[in-house]
Amino acid sequence: MKTHEIIIVDDHLLFARSLASLVDSYNEYTVKYTFQNGSELVDKLAAGMALPAIILLDVKMPVMDGIATMKWLKKYQPDAKVLALSMEDDEKTILNMLRNGAKGYLLKDIQPSLLKKALDTVLEQGYFHTEQVANTLMKSLNDDSKKKERIQLKENEIRFIKLACEEKTYKEIADEMFLSPKTIDGYRQHLFDILNVKNRIGLVMYAIKNGIVEV
Repeated sequence: MKTHEIIIVDDHLLFARSLASLVDSYNEYTVKYTFQNGSELVDKLAAGMALPAIILLDVKMPVMDGIATMKWLKKYQPDAKVLALSMEDDEKTILNMLRNGAKGYLLKDIQPSLLKKALDTVLEQGYFHTEQVANTLMKSLNDDSKKKERIQLKENEIRFIKLACEEKTYKEIADEMFLSPKTIDGYRQHLFDILNVKNRIGLVMYAIKNGIVEV
């Protein structure tokens, strides 16, 4: 019984038709729509079309490519389950798609059995990563860790972090550091940016993890 609807978004009509035929050959899956670019998909979803079980999304397309489509989906349809499709294994593109919400990244020359496994796994576990993509993710995480290790904080920045970990308002911190509130706001935003944290709690967590303050 066909229980899971799939949408294909790909500007190569011959490939899209072949892919649709393959997906339709699986017992549990049926292709509901085939679109030629992200804009067609976005228009349908914005008009009220229900999300399918999975979207198979080409990365390189005219009008609205895969990355732009993922950014829209991340903002307006965060529950969408998307498997990216591409002829390229560029690490930057892979990470861009995954960071914007894609649940997996597949090369177009994969075996049909792997596509079936990917569809099944995304439905069961929420994501599917080939060994190549998993290695790319691990490399990215290691690179991010090294970047954080290389961050050199200035003396005033460390002092600000320590004071921010106390129950002081930003105005009280400004008074204690003999700086203007505007300068303190600048310190705060600068640290949020370079440490990749979003709020004061994140700043405190960073300080604890890196031994700036003790619990």
